[in-house]
Amino acid sequence: MGEEQKVGYQELLERSRAAFEEVPDFTVAVEEEFALLDPSTLDLVNRFEELQLAAQGTALEPHLVGELIASEVEVRTGRCDAFADAAARLGERREQLRALAEPLGIGLSAVGTHPWSPWQEQRIIDTPHYRRNDELLRYVVWRNNSFGLHVHVGVNGPDRAIRVCSALRAYLPELLALSASSPFVEGVFTHLHSARTQIFTRMFPRCGIPDALAGWDEWERYVRFLYETRSIGEHTQIWWSVRPHLAFPTVEIRICDAQPDLGEARSLAALCYALTARLARALDEGEPLPELPHRLLEENLWRAIRWGLSGELIDFEREEPVPARARLEQLVEWVRPVAEELGAAEWLAVPERNAAERQVARHEEGATIEQIFAEQVHRHERVRS
Repeated sequence: MGEEQKVGYQELLERSRAAFEEVPDFTVAVEEEFALLDPSTLDLVNRFEELQLAAQGTALEPHLVGELIASEVEVRTGRCDAFADAAARLGERREQLRALAEPLGIGLSAVGTHPWSPWQEQRIIDTPHYRRNDELLRYVVWRNNSFGLHVHVGVNGPDRAIRVCSALRAYLPELLALSASSPFVEGVFTHLHSARTQIFTRMFPRCGIPDALAGWDEWERYVRFLYETRSIGEHTQIWWSVRPHLAFPTVEIRICDAQPDLGEARSLAALCYALTARLARALDEGEPLPELPHRLLEENLWRAIRWGLSGELIDFEREEPVPARARLEQLVEWVRPVAEELGAAEWLAVPERNAAERQVARHEEGATIEQIFAEQVHRHERVRS
């Protein structure tokens, strides 16, 4: 490793630790990834650069970024001090993006996978970051045509942030079950509720549910190890489903599928936010935090991938499966007091059917994949709902 690169990651770690010392508790930002479509055929289209060019000089420009393939765009709320602001910006950003895309003849969708467009036809965008990942990962990155929703929450204190991040591991399957939206990919009904998670977390290195870490020093030793063994060249190559973000600084929840419905996107983000705050409060008050081994959490992660909100998740205290929907309702009630305090409670909800369940039900009724996807695109178009 060159001395310049070594100095670079050392400075990154020092700045990040200092930033976690200063960040106020429970700021929030949400990132949504959208597919770019031909409005007539609903196929993916490689037109990100046109959309980016059209955004120049608009209010959306600083909040619109590329995300791997040219048939995808990411839109960010930016950091908000209150969840109500983030909820409002989710709607505003969708409206801004649609206003930009429609005159260009670009359609939009927000489910975890595109149901039929081949990955072979999607072009990696030409940025240094994605060129490096393309060279490093090859087929793994080519295959990852997926769309998610990420939630960043500020947690003050380096050790505290790491411990909250570790505690969140136990709830990733619940968040995935709630968010599942991707039963179709490559023109087939996969019988999975989140094909996106199977594609992404089972193929990328340093992905999925991470090990628990005791504090910042252990996290820093791991990052140093990765740099010094030339396992990574950028800190964002740690693709865990929940991670401490070294640049912002936040705890970032990355497990969720994209949401076609604005109301459900807000609800999902509210649960991620309130759950993170609830765990921080539990840590402050000496309440025991979950410390489940990876092998057990993997059982629930698979259940969430396969059956989503329609299946069962294991209650590890009782050592028996319980309905996933009941588990989510219980989780919502557990976080509700903190959510009320922080102004996020009005968005908390478990839908009668989530996006994957709605699509599976339509498939069982005999609807085609094309019809089902068109319905999800239509739900996304109702941005003011």
